Amino acid sequence: MTAQLATDEAVPNARLDQSKMRKIATASVIGTTVEWYDLFLFGTASALVFNQVFFPDLPPAVGTILSFLTFAAAYVARTVGAILFGHFGDRLGRKSMLLVSLLTMGAATLAIGLVPDYNTIGIAAPFILLTLRIIQGLALGGEWGGAVLMTVEHAPENKRGWYGSLVQVGVPFGTLLANVAFLIVTASVSQEALISWGWRVPFIASILLVAVGIYIRLNIEETPSFQQVREQGAKAKLPFAYLMKHYWKQVVLGGIATLSTGSTFTLMVASGMNYGTSEKGFSANLMLWVVLVACLLGLFLIPFFGKLSDKYGRKPIIAAGIAAEALLAFPFFWLINTGNTGAVFLAYGLMMVAFSANYGPIATFLAELFGSKVRYSGLSIAYMLSGLLGSAITPAITVWLLDLTGQSDSIAWYIAAAAALSFVALFLLSDNHKRDIDRVGATTAISVDH
Repeated sequence: MTAQLATDEAVPNARLDQSKMRKIATASVIGTTVEWYDLFLFGTASALVFNQVFFPDLPPAVGTILSFLTFAAAYVARTVGAILFGHFGDRLGRKSMLLVSLLTMGAATLAIGLVPDYNTIGIAAPFILLTLRIIQGLALGGEWGGAVLMTVEHAPENKRGWYGSLVQVGVPFGTLLANVAFLIVTASVSQEALISWGWRVPFIASILLVAVGIYIRLNIEETPSFQQVREQGAKAKLPFAYLMKHYWKQVVLGGIATLSTGSTFTLMVASGMNYGTSEKGFSANLMLWVVLVACLLGLFLIPFFGKLSDKYGRKPIIAAGIAAEALLAFPFFWLINTGNTGAVFLAYGLMMVAFSANYGPIATFLAELFGSKVRYSGLSIAYMLSGLLGSAITPAITVWLLDLTGQSDSIAWYIAAAAALSFVALFLLSDNHKRDIDRVGATTAISVDH
């Protein structure tokens, strides 16, 4: 092991000073927020209007399932995008891929806001929607990993968890903005107008956020880890092949370990919203407010737990979050089933605490599993695999389980099972929070516990 570490692919350089580090972190947070805003606009629209706009001739449950399956298509594309952007991110650099991914996402989201509905062009409408959703997924597959590496590879060793968690804030922040956009629209127009044209406004408006993100990202520097790889001529010719040869265990176990973050968050922003409106009779506005408040809470909790992971290690914090997600799965629905508004807010608040403990440190934890020459590919693919296993199928499965059993406990069992899988996979991986990130082994699976 000692000899192996001595031949690792990079040696540490001095990291950026605090002012430049803040600039890097701000650029990553804003860009990632824009990407997740675009992505979760689709999730909110899937829960509220897409079954009526693009699948109007089907029974409500079937239309909702198909709407959520279109939502899930992006997660398959995200995995492909992770491979594609990871290849060029490991070959050409992090910065250029971040610009390309943000432009691609912005164009696809704008186009979604302009797609004619089913009543106008028939069956072509959902197919166009599906194509644009896939393009969104490809873009996000490259966005997240690059944004994480921009902060983690620049960060001081004792603050990697903190800076990595700031990128994670983009998820609740983007979701919050998406829900605010829909709250404004639903409060401003009638239900008929919402179905007719109102839902398009948040998609079209996203172009403004994309422009801000592009402007900020044009002024960031390449990471020192990639610069070292480039200067040493150590770039992998085929990063994906190299990754699968030397790091396949980290990719698979990392994806499974992260699975519960996707299933839990999707439960709150899509499945829970659908359940609250269609099964318990809560208004769409109320459920949007519930998600909004939970996301506000996440803005503070995610960095808090990221900072804790710098002190106590990634695995203890993540494990506590996963365990809490499993334990809260049943009370989450029990509280919603009371029909009491305060209980719904409590359910979401408690679950957001659990999710934040899990999600805050996970980006840095995954980044620390891979060597510099394939870190973009490894981090991105592992995370997008978790989305494919968790986030992608959760909405459709929860609708199916509820339609099959009529019991919310069936959904809770599903969430608990996802958490159990993640818990096991997490403990098969090593916690590298004290290791120099540029000295993670490049040739063997040194990051997997035996």
